[in-house]
Order: sequence, then structure tokens, then C-alpha cells
Amino acid sequence: MAVFPSTAAAEAEGRIRKPRTKAGRDGTARGPNSRTQKTAYAFIAPIAVGFLVFYIWPMIQTFGYSFTSFGPFGGNSWLGGDNYARVVRDVTVWRALGNTLLYGVIGLVTLPISITVAALLNRRGLRGVGVYRALYFIPFVTLPVAVGLVWNWLYNGNFGLLNEMLSWFGVSRHFWASDPSSALWAIGLVLVWQSVGYYLIIFIAGIKAIPQDYYEAAELDGAGPVRRFFRITLPLLSPSIFFAAVICVINSLQLFDLIYVMMSPTNPALGSTQSVVSLFYQWAFQQNNQGAAAALAFVLMLLTAALTYVQFRLQKKWVHYA
Repeated sequence: MAVFPSTAAAEAEGRIRKPRTKAGRDGTARGPNSRTQKTAYAFIAPIAVGFLVFYIWPMIQTFGYSFTSFGPFGGNSWLGGDNYARVVRDVTVWRALGNTLLYGVIGLVTLPISITVAALLNRRGLRGVGVYRALYFIPFVTLPVAVGLVWNWLYNGNFGLLNEMLSWFGVSRHFWASDPSSALWAIGLVLVWQSVGYYLIIFIAGIKAIPQDYYEAAELDGAGPVRRFFRITLPLLSPSIFFAAVICVINSLQLFDLIYVMMSPTNPALGSTQSVVSLFYQWAFQQNNQGAAAALAFVLMLLTAALTYVQFRLQKKWVHYA
């Protein structure tokens, strides 16, 4: 039997050389790992600088402006907490806040619709799945201005398509986007219609990631499609549902474009549909009171952070990670 010399003996004879490392000023060795770290920092640096310049610094500026009477041409003066006192006392703020929370609840309706459509499109043997996905996704990538204009025409009380179709069933004409009792729900319907395609893509990807072995085993045990959906698909899709719920609430709280396009300044339903972001736009760019608008924006940021924190706390009870 052949006998091989040990590594220590080979090193003693000089046949194996140890890798050289450079010692730093603190005496620690520097090798390939330090060069890898420098390369990683070089790649991260532009993103970090952009995040600080375009996110953190504007946030700090907005917080500073919220204590001043900052106007469109500067000349700001210190007001202390007067802007925040106005935010608390103003009735329109509380109305806009209630509308914003209601938009968030309406936005969550999109999730069960998207989950149901995603499950239907994931059936075996279904033809034209790519066409259906594209049709559902087109509203999301369509410009909000175009979406708002089209739906304004559909809601028109005189010649709108919706009223024409309802008249076939004897329903009288209604100004859906001008009546304060229905305008918010009309915008909410547009919000749901436009958002379904985005969450549909998320849920289709989540369903595709579920191992097919689970479905095959459940099918052998006699479980039908409905039972497989509630026992397998929904629990294993819960991480995707949680992600979509967080994004949905944040997007709904920041709703502005549809309201801006569909609600003109003379629309009698403007007050009943106004969100916090649209009220911020009114204060900042129409009334030129950017200090109070900054305080309102900071309150919205705190509200968004609080709701997101609550969602992250609750997800521990119902989200199942495989």
C-alpha cells in the first residue's frame, strides 16, 4: 500500500506554498474577500447615493417645510406647529382622509378578483392563456389620463354607454361621476378595473411556483377543484397575497391621477371624492400654501407607514411560507 506524505510534511519540504496575504494597517490580513467587498460597494454606491438624494433628502426637506410658510418663490418663515394644527382642524382633511381609507378598502376588492381569474387561467388544457393575460394587463399599462377620459365618457349622464345599456332595463339616466353619492364608487370601480391585470400577473407567478405534486396527491385522495383551491392554492399563495395587499393599500392611499382627470374643479362631487394626495395638490399648487401641504404629505406618510406596519404584524398569523 502506498504511503502519501502529510500536508504539513509537504509544506515543511517547501513543495506546497501558502497563499500570500497582505496585512493592513490594523494587522488584519487582506485577500480576495476585501477586493470582493470593494467591488460590491462600488456597485451599491450609485443606488445608495440616488436613494439618499432623491428619497431621504426630499423627505427631510418636506419635514422642514411643514413647520414654515414656504411659498412658491421662497421667503419662508417659521410657524412652528401651526400647519399641523390646520391639518387637524380642517374638515376637508378629515373628509379626504376618510375617502382615502375607503379607496384603500375598495382597492383590496381587486385581490379576490385577481386570485379567482389567476386560478381559472391556470387550468390545464385552457387555450389562449397568453391572450387572456394580455387583455387583463392592458388596462394597467394604459395611461391613467386615457383611462379617466374613457370612463368619463362611459359615465356621462346624457350620452354615456353605461346609461344607454341600463336604459334597456328601464333604469333612468344617472350622472355617475357628478353625483356626490355615487362619484366615489364610480372612481373605485375604475381603480379596480385598472389594477386587476397587475395583481393577476403576481398571482399567476405564485400559482406556477406551487409544486404540482401537491395537486396530484390531492386529486388521488379525491379532492375536487374547489377543495384543492382552498386547501392548497390559497395557503401556499399567501406570501404573494400579502405582498399584493401591501402594494394595493399603498397605491390606493396615493390615488391622484384618476381623481384629477375625472373630477374637474367645478364638479359638484369633487369634495366627496377628494383623496389626501389630491388635497395636497390643491393646497400646494392651486393655493400656493406649500408649508401646509408639506405637513399634510408628512401625515399621509405616517398613515401609510402605520398601516404597512399593521399589515406586517398581522401577516404572521395567516401567511404560510413553504
